[in-house]
Amino acid sequence: MLLVDVGNTLIKWGIPADKVFVAGNAGRWLHAGSMARGEVAALTQAWQGLPVTRVMVSNVAGQAMKEALQAALHAAFGARVKIEWFASQPQLAGVRNHYKNPGQLGCDRFASAIGAHALYPQRALIVATCGTATTVDAVTADGDFLGGMILPGLGVMATSLALNTAQLPQIQTISAVATPFADNTTDAIIAGCIAAQAGAIERAVAAHRVRHGEVLCVLAGGAGPVLMPYVAAPCENVDNLVLIGLHAAAA
Repeated sequence: MLLVDVGNTLIKWGIPADKVFVAGNAGRWLHAGSMARGEVAALTQAWQGLPVTRVMVSNVAGQAMKEALQAALHAAFGARVKIEWFASQPQLAGVRNHYKNPGQLGCDRFASAIGAHALYPQRALIVATCGTATTVDAVTADGDFLGGMILPGLGVMATSLALNTAQLPQIQTISAVATPFADNTTDAIIAGCIAAQAGAIERAVAAHRVRHGEVLCVLAGGAGPVLMPYVAAPCENVDNLVLIGLHAAAA
């Protein structure tokens, strides 16, 4: 089974080492990789020869990407392969979706919630996926997805300052800063963006804790490792959370 996560920037994929989802083994892959979204055609070569008969895809990049990915899959595996386009629904894999319109919830957010709940069952969770956008979602110990918030990602925040102000620099690389009160403009921008991201996550944890007791924050996405030292709450960083959620859902 090939699992594919098409995000705003990257396409990530993996073939789980275990056919049946087991939380203790989640995130172990027989084959895995990632490519920039614009390189979708190159996936055919990356997938050539893999023994795949079933595919599950989370795609938040629109219809054109869906068609391009479908062409790449058929070129790699032939028309025989079964392609399942993962979509949010009212209930799946132990998670109940309380969005006002369940189908409107981004399928990546639903998959991440499923993955986090499968990894940490019976725990109240804040699931923060920190990529091009940062999404911060609340899941109860019983598997109720309550909803969440969406804000610009760490890199987008820094870039927007450079684009919309006259004299602030473009930040090429976001790395850790030693102090919240930086003594140069570049580090001041980074410190401010990190504080905004970490503050939103901590605020969500505090609000969730009021009604649901102790809360674990599950961080995912490319900026997760950068933000983790700055979040003043119990945290776990999980790679490929969407793929893990797809694996749990497929089972």
